[in-house]
Amino acid sequence: MEYFEKVKVTTSPHVRSKESVSKVMTDVMIALIPATLVGVYFFGLYSLLIVLTCMVSAVVVEAVTQKLLKRKITVGDMSAALTGMLLGMNLPPTVPLWIPAIGAGFAIVIVKQIFGGLGQNFMNPALGARAFLVASWPALLMAWSGPKGGFFASIAVPDAVSGATPLALLRAGETMPSFWDMAIGNTMGTIGEASAIALVIGGIYLLLRKVITWHIPVMYIATVAVLSFLLGPNSFDIASVGYHVLGGGLLLGAIYMATDYSSAPVDNKGKILFGVGCGLLTAVFRLFGASAEGVSYAILIMNLTVPLIDRAFKPRLFGEVKAK
Repeated sequence: MEYFEKVKVTTSPHVRSKESVSKVMTDVMIALIPATLVGVYFFGLYSLLIVLTCMVSAVVVEAVTQKLLKRKITVGDMSAALTGMLLGMNLPPTVPLWIPAIGAGFAIVIVKQIFGGLGQNFMNPALGARAFLVASWPALLMAWSGPKGGFFASIAVPDAVSGATPLALLRAGETMPSFWDMAIGNTMGTIGEASAIALVIGGIYLLLRKVITWHIPVMYIATVAVLSFLLGPNSFDIASVGYHVLGGGLLLGAIYMATDYSSAPVDNKGKILFGVGCGLLTAVFRLFGASAEGVSYAILIMNLTVPLIDRAFKPRLFGEVKAK
């Protein structure tokens, strides 16, 4: 009788992890710091104001929304701050500060909280907000600034120049920046997408911390590389592969956006299919679509397929016996 009094009967899961939501979100934010610093260095302090505006707006809007909906206020889990940081890194360094504030509000209220909050959103909130901003104010979201070089180069709004990103230059057949400039971030683009080296360093950190797995990023990038090699304007041109991998938001999207826990498949086989699908759509948009970019819409479309992918690659129950 004494033995049975010490036994506690509880519902599953019985295997627990020491990881928490706040730890995972903080790890992703730490991984994004190198790319953020590079963006601030090349575009000036105003780009830092954009990122901070996104983060503060996201946290405030989440707290107010949860208060109004009489839900537990969970801004301490850092998910709202991460959403704001990702949104800021997906914006050009020339937008007025009301743009990131509106975008952060849309990400939190419309994409996240309306569907129940963290873990119940069916698409990445930052990408959903970026798509909304591009559709609403395309001229502001497609204006770029040349690298200024130096953290204190300028805190004023940079002068905007339209249509000068590496992928736009590639599509127009104009002179491209060197691979080195694209690798370190000395090109036009959004705040966080410019430096391939900084993004990869953060990705390695996330892999070592086991926050993400290799399946989605590797399959996503590899699919874009193969299709741009086979179907690009100059077929079998290895240089165009380098431009498509290093240019645009591919690395930012593949490593940090497509791997979002709430809107990505659970099973590793499903993750591989998801990554290939994202890569296929991105390549189609870039090579045959009207825009030189396509990462955001590719990931958002594949987010909609996740319930079907999870159903097709449903993990086996622990202890399940395979039917003969």
